[in-house]
This record gives sequence, C-alpha cells and structure tokens, in this order.
Amino acid sequence: MSDVQQYLLKVDNDKAGAEQIAKETAQNLETKKTSLIDVVQSLGEYINDEDSAIRSKAVTYLSHVISALPDAILSRQQVQVLCQFLCDRVEDGGAITGLKKLQSLGRFNKEMAVMTFRALIEHFQDFMIRPHSQRLQILELLNDLMLKHRAALKSLGDEAIIGITDLVSGEKDPRSLMIIFSVLHVVMVEWDIAGQAETLFDSVFCYFPITFRPPPEDPFGITAQDLKSRLRSCISASSHFAPFAFPQLIEKLESTSPNVKKDVLQTLTACASSYNVDVMSNYSVTLWDSLKYEILNVQEEDLAEDVLVVLQAIGTRLGKGLTSTSQTTRLARYLKQITKECNEQLQEPQQKQAKPAGQILSSLGTSSSIALYLIVKAVIPPLLTRYQDTDSIANQRALLEVLVQIYNAAVALDQTPGATPSFPDSENPLSPFKDRFFGLFSQALMSTPRDEVSYRVVALKGLLRLCQLRNYLQSSEVGLFVQYLDEIVLTEDPNGREEVRNEAIQALVDISRLKPNLIMDITFPAFMAKLPDQSTEDQISCVVILEGLARLSVERSISDTLVRRLLHKLENVLQSNGPASYAQALLSTIDYVLSRRDLSADPNLSSYHEKIVVAFVSRAALASVGSESQMLTEALTLEILGRLAGRIIGALDEPKRRSVARETYTLFVNKGTPFVPALYTDGLPEKHRLTMILSTWILASVGSAASVLFAVGGGDLDLEGLLNELTRLAILEPVPYIRTYILRQVALLMNRNPLPEGLSGPFRIMQDPLRASQLYAYATPSTDVTPVVFWIAKALLFRLSRTQEVLEHVLGLLSNKLHGSASARGFGTLLAPDEILSREHGAIIRLLARQKVFSICVPRIATGFKTADTSTRPNYLIALSGILKHVPTEVMMMEIATLLPLLLQSLDLPDQEVKAATIESLLVISQESPAAAEAHTGTLTNRLLRSAVDIKENIVKVRYNAVRCLQIFPGKIKDSVLLPFRNVIIKGILPVLDDPKRHVRKAAVECRAVWLNMDEPDAGD
Repeated sequence: MSDVQQYLLKVDNDKAGAEQIAKETAQNLETKKTSLIDVVQSLGEYINDEDSAIRSKAVTYLSHVISALPDAILSRQQVQVLCQFLCDRVEDGGAITGLKKLQSLGRFNKEMAVMTFRALIEHFQDFMIRPHSQRLQILELLNDLMLKHRAALKSLGDEAIIGITDLVSGEKDPRSLMIIFSVLHVVMVEWDIAGQAETLFDSVFCYFPITFRPPPEDPFGITAQDLKSRLRSCISASSHFAPFAFPQLIEKLESTSPNVKKDVLQTLTACASSYNVDVMSNYSVTLWDSLKYEILNVQEEDLAEDVLVVLQAIGTRLGKGLTSTSQTTRLARYLKQITKECNEQLQEPQQKQAKPAGQILSSLGTSSSIALYLIVKAVIPPLLTRYQDTDSIANQRALLEVLVQIYNAAVALDQTPGATPSFPDSENPLSPFKDRFFGLFSQALMSTPRDEVSYRVVALKGLLRLCQLRNYLQSSEVGLFVQYLDEIVLTEDPNGREEVRNEAIQALVDISRLKPNLIMDITFPAFMAKLPDQSTEDQISCVVILEGLARLSVERSISDTLVRRLLHKLENVLQSNGPASYAQALLSTIDYVLSRRDLSADPNLSSYHEKIVVAFVSRAALASVGSESQMLTEALTLEILGRLAGRIIGALDEPKRRSVARETYTLFVNKGTPFVPALYTDGLPEKHRLTMILSTWILASVGSAASVLFAVGGGDLDLEGLLNELTRLAILEPVPYIRTYILRQVALLMNRNPLPEGLSGPFRIMQDPLRASQLYAYATPSTDVTPVVFWIAKALLFRLSRTQEVLEHVLGLLSNKLHGSASARGFGTLLAPDEILSREHGAIIRLLARQKVFSICVPRIATGFKTADTSTRPNYLIALSGILKHVPTEVMMMEIATLLPLLLQSLDLPDQEVKAATIESLLVISQESPAAAEAHTGTLTNRLLRSAVDIKENIVKVRYNAVRCLQIFPGKIKDSVLLPFRNVIIKGILPVLDDPKRHVRKAAVECRAVWLNMDEPDAGD
C-alpha cells in the first residue's frame, strides 16, 4: 500500500498518524529513497477523483510532505513545478499549506509570487464560503506574500489592489481582520492608490465603528482596542481618503453613543496627524464647524477632551515648519475663525460656553509657538478691555481663568522636552503684557477680600504661570510673588481658607524646583522666624508652618538646610523644656523630609546617624532617669523618634548596623550613668520602661545585623534567654502600649531567627496560657496572657511555622470562660499588618500565610460555634470578624457557604466594631456573590435596616455601612427576590434621612431612590 493510500485511510480518524506518514515520505525524499516525480504520480488517481473531498485530502498530503522537507532540498525547478501544481488545485483545499511553505523558500521567485497571488484572487468567491480556519490560512499566505514578495505584488498595480480588496471583503473573524488591516495599511501607505482610493477606503470603513467584544477567556487575546487601532491606522493612512473619510466621520458624530463619538474623534485626530497640509487646510474650517458644538455644549467631559485633541492636532499639522505670522497662512485662516467665535463667547464670561472657549484657545496654543502668537494677538487685547470694563468679580474671575489657560499653553510649550520655542521677531507675544498681568494678578490675589477664595486661587495660579515661563519675570518679581505666598501661608487663618493656603504651599514647592535660592533666602527665614523656640499657644500655626516647610523640601539643598535648622530648633525646644507636642511636630517633620530621600546614597547619612540616632536616642534614655529634658519621656515622642532613628539605621551599611545592634538595649548610653537597660531589671518606673519603644525600633531596623547580640554572633545574650525575659516582661507589664512594643520584639526575634531546639518559655505560654503563673512567679492565675499568645502565634503564622499546632492552641482558647473574650479579640491581631513586623524590617511573611490561616480557622470556628454554650458563642463570631478584616476578597469567597450564617449571627452582637466589620464583609459578599446572599435576603434586609435606623445602639460606621449594603442589593440580587421587601425598606429607611451625620443621610437618600426605582410586579405575575 502506497504512502498516499495509507494517508487517505488515516487522515479522518488519526490526523497525527497521517501527518507522520507524510513526514516519512519527506524523509524518503531527503534520503533519495524516492523522487518527487514518484510522489506526485502516486497522487494521480486521487487528484482527479470526482469527489472533491478526496481531491482535497490528496493535495493536503502533498502539502504536508512539502512542509516536512528541509528548506534546501527542493531545486528552483521543483519549486516552480510544485507552485504551479498547487496553484492549479488551490480550489480543492489543502494547497494553501504547501504554498505557505514554498513562498518561504529562497528559491521562490517573483514570478511564482505573482502566480500564487493570481491563483488566490481568481478563487476569492470560493474562499468566502469556506470555514474561518481555512480563510485565516489564506489571509496568512497573503500576509506572507506581502512581507517577502511585496515588490512582485506592487508591480501588478491596480490588479493587485482590486484583487486584495476582493479577497478580504466580507470578513468578520477578528483574527482575520487583524491581518486584513495590516495588509491594506501597507498597500495604502506604500502603493500608488490614487485611482483606487475609494475602493480601498470602502473596504475598511465598512467596519467602522468596531463593536467587537471578545468572549470570556478568549484564547487569542485580541481586544476591541487592537482592532480599533488597526482600523484607525488604515483610515488615516492616505490623504486620498479625505473626501470620503471626513464627511462620513462628521456624519457619525451625530450618533447618540458616546463610544461611537469617541472612536470618531480619535480617528479624526489620527487623520489630522497623517493627512498632508493642503488637505487638512481644505477641511479645517469644516471640521471646526462640526466639532465646536461638542466642546461648547459639553455633555461628556471625556468627549470634550477628545475634541480638544482633534483641534490641537489640526493646528499642529497646519503649523508644522511654519515661521510666518502672516494672516494668509493656512494656520492663520484656521485660527481666525476659531478666535473670532471664542471672542464672541467671552463677551459673556459667566455663560457656560466661556470656559470651554478658554480650553479651546489653550489647547490650540500648545500646538506651536506660531499658533500661540496668533491667538495672543487676537484674544488678549479684547479680553483685557472686557476685564477693565466689568466690576463683577464673577466676570473678572472667569476672564482671569481664560488668561491662565492661555499661559498654561505658553508654559506647556516652554517646558516641552527638547523644545526651544521661537517666536517671530524673537519676541514672546506675552511679553508686552507682562507688567500689566503681574499687577492684575497681584491685585486680585492680595487686595481682594479673603472670602473670594476661587477668585484668589485663579490669580495665584496666574502668577505661578508667569514665574514658570523661562526668562519672563525677573528674579525680583518672582521674589515678590514668593513673599505674597509666604504671607498667605503665615498670616491667613489656617482654619478658614484652606484651599488658598494649600495652593500657596504648592506654588512655593513649584518655585523651589525653578529657583531654590529664593526659597532659601525668603521663605525659610520667614517660616523659621515664626517657629518659637519655647512653648507656643498657637499649635495649629506651628503645624501649618512645619507642613509647609516639609512640602518645600523637594530639592536636596533645601531639605539639607531644613533638617539642620529643624534640629537646631529642636535643641532649643528641649533646652527650654517646651511642650512635648511641639517636639513631636519637629521630629515628625524631620522624619517626613528624610522619608522622601534615598538615604542609603545620601552624603549626610553619617551625620544624621550621629546627630539624630546616637544623640537623641541616648538623651531619651537619660531623660528616663531624670538626666535630660522630660519632653523625651513621652510615649508618642519616643515612637516618632524611634521611627526616625529606624529610617536612618536601615540605610546604614552592614558593619555600621552591626555596631548599632550592640546598642539595642544600652541605647548608646555609656556605663557609669544612672541609666540601665530595661532587661533583667524589675521595679523600673514607667518612664524607664518606655525606652523599650526605642529598643524595638532599633532591633527592627538593624535587620539581620541583630545576630551580633547573641552568642553565635559574638554577643553576650542567649536567644532563648532573651525571648524568655521579654516574654516575662510582657506578661508583667501593666501598660498596654509598652507591652505591645515588647511583644513586637518577641515576634521579630521568633520570626526572623531559627528558633533554638527545646525553646521553653514562649511555646509553653502559647500551649498552656492558663498556667502562666507556674512559669513566672509574678504572674497570677488571673493574669491575662492572651496578648503574649497571639503575638507569638502571629510571628510563627507569618512564616508558616508550626501552623496547625499554633492554630489549634489559639482556637482552643475561644471556649475558655475566663480568657475566651480576650482571645477572640486577639484574632484581630493575628493577621493584621504591622509597622514593625514587616518585610521592610526583615520579617518572613509568606504569600499564602493569610489564606492558610483562613482555610484552617473558618471551618473550625463554624464547628466550634455550633457546639459552644451561649456564654462563649460570641467569642467565635468576634474571632471570625478579626480574621475576615485582613483576608483578601477572593480568599473569603472560597468559604462563602460557611461564612454567611455566621455573619448574620454577628449582626446581633453588641460589639460595634465587630458589627461594622461584619457589614463590610456582607457588602463584599453581596457584590462578589449575590447568588449566595439571595438565600438570606429576608434576614439580611431586616437586620441591616435595624442597624441603620438605631442611632442609640449603633455607631456611625455601622449605620453608614448598613445603608450602603442595602443600597447595592437592587441590581445585584434578582428583583423577584427583593420586591417583597421593597415597601419595608422604603418606609423603614425614612428615619435615617434625619440621621445626625450628613454622609449617612446622603447614603440613605441614594439607597431609598434605588429601591423606589425598582419595577413593581405586573398584575398578572
């Protein structure tokens, strides 16, 4: 039996086997065991069979044989013969695969390419009715011919153009369309299409606008945007399309669909950027007449932005390479009509068309320096006249906004990377108006009543734009504006004109990037002079000044100076024993400034280490024993100082961090002073114990360098002994704030280090917390050790160490009547992110830690809740709430069936924080899995409504979340399920409309409206 016979027998049921037969035939050809003539002759009776299916299979066999051959096997004559053979039988199917292989060969010449192309176009009508997969093969062959044999096809002229448009017509498959648009784009750009422009344009515009939506999980990854971009590139490919494109695109602007309008506008932008200048000049005024309505009567902000982009693109095209401001240029004719109509709109500056008129002028002004010149000359003089003629502040503000928009264009041109705007006669068209504008903006900013906030903000922005233009204002004028800004920040009531003050600070920040010397010379002295050296009654003003200084520290030179001066100020405050809140504000500002810098590459890092870390940490330690300012004994002061010190320590190199690590508990205090480390010492006063805050931050920030503390690193401490001591201190510590910091040290050490074999204390506490008194003599049977248990558990669970064992211990505590309630609240700590126990400080936090804890705990909590007695049942619900707070939504949805009944029970708990968290979880479930919520609709609506209405029992967060949850039910849950509760909700939510909190009332109004808009059931239902 011949190879072709075997192939024909297998191809229908065993395609892989059939292809293997073709490969074996190819191997025989390669080893000369058979000849190409023999292979072709073996097809004889099948290639001429009356059954088209048999003919197609025979040709497919030959194509597979050719595809399996190495490239150099076939001679030019053989390639020629095979190409002719396959082209003659292209209508039978199967030939395309062989032709694709042949065209890739080096011996496939121009004549063969033409032969193949003509074979395709001769049978295009047959191809149109073939399945998508076969049509895609044909288009891929056409694309290959265009890539490798483009000159051969181009030589056919109109024959090729008409043939291609016939071949690709009527296609709908997105994969095929991507190829079609690419092929046609090459033809449109590279070939002479003058005689066939309309044919080519029609072949692509019939697909406009694209409405394709990819199916879910589309394996091909083709998006609607991909198709739109390819189609847009075709429509904008040639200026010959303008007579057909512009009228049809303008017509489609009448569509009521925003998506269609957006496509039209983006296509117009592409055309304006691509078509030649003469063509765009002919259509520029027509396009303006069609587009102006969309911007002057704006309904969709996004569409208005797209219109501005089109107008700007036209201006850019018409102004390209232009150096003349003559009114006869194409650009001038285009702008003349626009500036005329914008001036008319500005006659009534308070009308809604005035603002978009300014936007149009600004957008066009950014297209080129010539465009800006022409706009300024046409618009500024009449605008200034109108400003002088009106006494209305509202009108003046509107006109100033237009001025600012024009200056925005000038600044945008000035700041374009690599651009050097060149104006006619080397003159900035805005220069003649400089003094007038500076005075006008200054008067509006500083002489207008302070309650005219929006007017003053516009004036401030105008002055800033003047400063941002290169070589426009003199340094003295910019300095005067800086003084205005300083006065606003320092003297205006910070409780009142927040917007003006914030804009003033931002303007100072912007100027600091341009002229940092002015900030250093004017603003810094003014701000620092307002900061007292001692106590101050006006705390708000100090905070405002420090905030301004912190935001100004953008440039390194400024931030270096600021840190030095703030440290000097802090020294004065400490010596005068001023208020702790002032020292805290100064430290917070320094921390903010340094947080914005790459300290590891900062040349001042060593100085910061000595002057901040060593100096202030040691002084805080000495303050705890009365040898320094008592301002440094406040808990918040120590926390801020610790965070600042940690930021600096974390940037040090390894050797320096090792040196710092040795001072974790000695806090850089020399021996011989009254200060002793808080470890291994009982009976210390609270001020002394507070220094553990600083020790915690140091331990966290030194990272792996902490190993020097222990024997393995040459230190004096034993890891197990240190953990036992810290655990003991945490159990005995009466102040929760200090205890938390001690427990953070325990968690860091247990999370970051390999734990010693047989570690006793911490594990025994976790395994049997009820017997802590037997471990530590000072603990009593009633001592609450649950915080210790949960911080140890947190450290281990983050690294997924002993996960099952740890969770069994903590879950077991929920049924304990003495410590169960406290344990339930401990679950909120278990997965919560922590500033100290974080990856930034070297903590090991596995990606699946939260998911693992959730998957183990939820089923156990559900089971425990069912079997618990009434006194301990709430513990399980509180614990569940603590876990859900910190679990990703997608993880929570995995246990939705188990969670929902428990969450409904949680709504009856008196604990407000638990109830708020529960409603937030229900909110997520209702959005992500409404089908699950449907089964509990009655219970949900009743309990949520009760939570929203009861002001006495429920905090604001609970009431607001309950209303939000009710609001999303319509549209998520089926109307048929909700309609029985419609009237109950509409009437029941009425009291919430009088809630004391505005945002709750607003949410209630929106919620009631959603339920009111639900359709009533039909009478026959």
